[in-house]
Amino acid sequence: MPAITRFDGKYAIVTGAASGIGRATAARLAEEGARVLLLDRNAEALAEAVPTGDHLTRTCDVSDEAQVAEAVAFAQAHFGRIDALANNAGIICDRSQITETDKATWERTLGVNLIGAAMMLKHVGKVMQAQGTGAVVNTASVAGIRSGAGGNAYSASKAGVISLTMTAACDLGQYGVRVNAVCPGLIETGMTAPVFDYAREHGKEDRLGARAELRRYGHPEEIAAAIAFLASDDASFITGQALPVDGGNTASLNLPGMKV
Repeated sequence: MPAITRFDGKYAIVTGAASGIGRATAARLAEEGARVLLLDRNAEALAEAVPTGDHLTRTCDVSDEAQVAEAVAFAQAHFGRIDALANNAGIICDRSQITETDKATWERTLGVNLIGAAMMLKHVGKVMQAQGTGAVVNTASVAGIRSGAGGNAYSASKAGVISLTMTAACDLGQYGVRVNAVCPGLIETGMTAPVFDYAREHGKEDRLGARAELRRYGHPEEIAAAIAFLASDDASFITGQALPVDGGNTASLNLPGMKV
C-alpha cells in the first residue's frame, strides 16, 4: 500500500473499473484514502474488482447518456460530492485498413471511447463546476499521438480524447476544475491480451515492448500511479495536458527496425 494518503476524505468515480487500468486505478485511489464508485458494463467482473473498504459499484454503459446521468446522480447522492473522475472506460477495435473498417465499428468505438468520455465529463463536470473544485483524468493512448499503435477507429477515438481533454480543461478551468489525460503505451490488460497471447504462442515474448525506450511493456499499476498523481493536489497547477506513460515509446521516431 502506498505510504501517501492524498485522497483522505475524498470521493472518486472510476469507469471501466472491472479490469485492467480501471481496476488498478480504483485500487490505487482506495489505497490512498478515497471512497470510490466503480462503474463498468460487466457486473460479474465488477463485483470482483471492489477494493477492500467502503466502496460502491454500479453497472453503467458510458455510451448511454441516461445511464451516465443516473450513475453520477447515484454518486452525488451517496457521496455528497465528487472530487475525482478517472474516465477510463474503453474498447478496442480490429486493425482493419481504412478501406475495410465498417461504419458499425466506427460508431461503436467512438460511442464508448470518445462520446462516453464526453458524457461522463458533461455530468461529472456539472457537479465539479458547482463545487468549484475537482479533477478529471481521461485515459487516452499513444495510439492517439502516432500511428501504428491501434486500428483506425481506436486511434481516432483516442486522438479525440486528447482534444477533448484540452477543450474541457479550457471550459472548466475557471471553476477550479482540472482535466488531464494519460496516454498509456503497451500495457498488459484483458483488452490487450490477444497481442500478448500471440507473442507468447509464437516465441516472441521478448519483443513485447521492444519499441519502447525502456525495452519493456507496462503494467496497469504504473498507469494507475500516473492517474492518481494527476487527480491529486500534487498536480494542482496542471490542466489540459496529455501525459504519455509509455516507457519512452513516443520519445523517438520509433521506426520499424530502429531498435535492436
